[in-house]
Order: sequence, then C-alpha cells, then structure tokens
Amino acid sequence: MEQEQIFKKLFSRFSPAEPSAELFDRIIFSIRREKELRRRRNLIFSFSFLVIVSLIATPLSWMMLVNQAESSGVSYFLSAALSDFGAYLTLWQDFSLAILESLPIAGIMIFLLSLALSVFTLRLFLNRKRLLLKYFMHGMNFNN
Repeated sequence: MEQEQIFKKLFSRFSPAEPSAELFDRIIFSIRREKELRRRRNLIFSFSFLVIVSLIATPLSWMMLVNQAESSGVSYFLSAALSDFGAYLTLWQDFSLAILESLPIAGIMIFLLSLALSVFTLRLFLNRKRLLLKYFMHGMNFNN
C-alpha cells in the first residue's frame, strides 16, 4: 500500500497534457486545404483532357465534313440553284429535297458535337479561370 501512495503522490504533481487551443482549427484547416487541392487537381486534369480532345476532334471533324460535302455533290445542287434562280423558284421543292438528301448528316453531327465540346471547354476555362490560372502560376505546386 505504501508504494501505491508514493506513486499517487508522485504522479499527482503532473498535470495531464492538454492540446493547444489552435490544434482543432489547424486540423480543420488542413483538411479543407487538402480537399481544395484535390478538387483543383481534378479540375485541372479534366480541363486538360477536354482541351486535348477538343483540339484534336474539331479540325478532324471539320476535314471529315468538308470531304463528305465534296463527295456528296451538294455543291453542284447549290451552284445550279444559284446560277439559274428562275429555274430554282419553279422547281424549289425538287431542288430542296435533292439538297437535303445529299447533305452529309453524319459529318455535320460529328462536327457540331466537337464544336460543342470546344465551346464547353472554353466556357469551363472562363468560369474557372481564376482557379486554373492560380494553379498554373504556382508552377503546379500542390503544397500551396
């Protein structure tokens, strides 16, 4: 029993360690900073992917549309309609139907889709430009 009292007396001098008052705030701040960095990384990677895809897809789809338009013969119908406008007015239904039948619909749809992707990417950049520029200006350092 004596030893027990000695230990109680000895350890009663020590107060339990108290965490600093700012510890909780620093932990919350670190968690928020990590979430922001993760969100910033995801935005940068998705933006980069969309830029690369739109830069490749738009010119390719334009070339495909031009090739399909040239091979479909729609330019011949349009030039015939414009060269003899009187004949076009009398036969406008047949000319219009021939032009619509020869339109390269697949090429138009693919080009419009790639153009929409390019506009979406530009809009994403303009909406998030502060975050993206801040990321690029800090040298892609994630420890800021």
